[in-house]
Amino acid sequence: MTLKSTTLAAALALLVSAGAACAEGQLNIYNWGDYTSPELIKKFEETHKVKVTVTDYDSNDTALAKIRAGGHGFDIVVPSANYIPIWVKEGLLLEARPDQMPNFKNVDERWVNVPWDPGRHYSVPWQWGLSGIGINKKVYSGDINTSAIFLDPPKELVGKINVEPEMNDVLFATIRYLGGEWCTTDKALLKQVRDKLLEAKPKWLAMDYSVTEKLPSGDYAAVYYWNGAILRARLKNPDVAFGYPKEGYPLFMDSVTILKDAKNVENAKAFMNFIMEPENAAMISAFAKYANGIKGSEAFYPADMKGAPELNVPAEFVKAGQFLETCSPEVSQLYARIWTDINK
Repeated sequence: MTLKSTTLAAALALLVSAGAACAEGQLNIYNWGDYTSPELIKKFEETHKVKVTVTDYDSNDTALAKIRAGGHGFDIVVPSANYIPIWVKEGLLLEARPDQMPNFKNVDERWVNVPWDPGRHYSVPWQWGLSGIGINKKVYSGDINTSAIFLDPPKELVGKINVEPEMNDVLFATIRYLGGEWCTTDKALLKQVRDKLLEAKPKWLAMDYSVTEKLPSGDYAAVYYWNGAILRARLKNPDVAFGYPKEGYPLFMDSVTILKDAKNVENAKAFMNFIMEPENAAMISAFAKYANGIKGSEAFYPADMKGAPELNVPAEFVKAGQFLETCSPEVSQLYARIWTDINK
């Protein structure tokens, strides 16, 4: 073998080795179930030569408990706004400084200086929306803009209702339905909240996560659930309608964060920057049907999202929506006790 061919062979071996090392990159995402666009993941994998694994959870409390326990192996988690201060306070998140990333310029100004992460030192917008009412109009034709649908259900819906398994959203709607305010410490009112939920729960069919299939199929006739999922249900069955509880409904924003003990930090940062590109953010929304918080992404939305009643709050119900603040530990313990009683 000549010196030239030996050098060429060595160079080729180096290139193959470098390619293999790049292909061995990993990213482990812990996200809400049925909430991550497969097309987005495929595009990120092809762009960055990183193998992505997505693991699902069904509530903020499930995710927090899993990470607190340690040994999880995840790099990214997607908490809701009112939980991010808890994650930060407990030292579970890396201060990744997405505000210094190239694509941060695309974050809508509304979502930059947010109370749960001022200046966005820890998190990047994923999606935002609200909890509301989904109804099969063939089963029920009355007022759907009320939490009475699941708290004092009409006889047509008894035994046919699904309620989202997210503690704060359910408690918020119930507290507001009974005339209270979020983070209340009024124990008399909280007893009413507990009693109302205990009275209502036997009239529900489930507290399940499978609304996008079971509402359009008729397995559920009514749900208290997230608006994007109900939009997806309506696209499968035009008899599905959406209602905004006039007593009060919770708004949410879920955001991508990097865990303090992440093993693949650079890949996680690359993912953060990637989803702040408008076309990529639109892929997230096109799949799950929620708004995302990235300027210019609307231009890439599919037609079925434009003008969707689940995404456009009627003027009369705008003031009923509220982002949930993070309650004090003492209040959170009171709420957790109620939730434990409901789930016995």
